[in-house]
Amino acid sequence: MSDTEGPTPGFLVWRLSMRWRAAVDRALAPLGLTHAQYSLLGSLHGMHAAGQRPSQRQLADHTGLEPLYVSKLARTLEAAGLVARTPDPVDTRAVRLALTATGVRVTGEAVTVVRDVFDQLLAPLGGLDGARTRAFARELSTLLDVPVKE
Repeated sequence: MSDTEGPTPGFLVWRLSMRWRAAVDRALAPLGLTHAQYSLLGSLHGMHAAGQRPSQRQLADHTGLEPLYVSKLARTLEAAGLVARTPDPVDTRAVRLALTATGVRVTGEAVTVVRDVFDQLLAPLGGLDGARTRAFARELSTLLDVPVKE
C-alpha cells in the first residue's frame, strides 16, 4: 500500500490499540487499575469461571503478555490484595494465581466499566453486541491465528 492510498492496516491496528488502551486506562483509573492489570484480572476471572486455576505461565500464554511482565503484574496485584499467588504443589517452579474476595469484587466492577467503554468505542459498528462488531472480531481473530516467524 503506498502513502497515497492511506495508512497501512498495521498502522491502523496499532493506532486503534493505543487509542483503546488509553480509553480503558482512563476508565479504570478510579478503580486503581491499568489496562494491563485489567487484562490479567479479567483473564484470571474468566479462567476461574471455566474451572481453571492457572499458573503465571498459563496466564501469560492466555493473555499474550510476556511471562516476566505477568509475574510483575501478579506481584503488584498481590500487594494490592487482589490476587493470591501460591506455589504449585506439583511443579515447584510454577506459581498458581487466584483472585481474592476483593479481587473478585474489583474485577466485577472493572468488567462493567470496560464493557461500557468498549460498547462506546464500537458504537459505529453497532455496539458491543452488533453484527458488524462480531464480524470485526472474527477478522481480528483470523489475523491473530496467523503464526509469526521468529
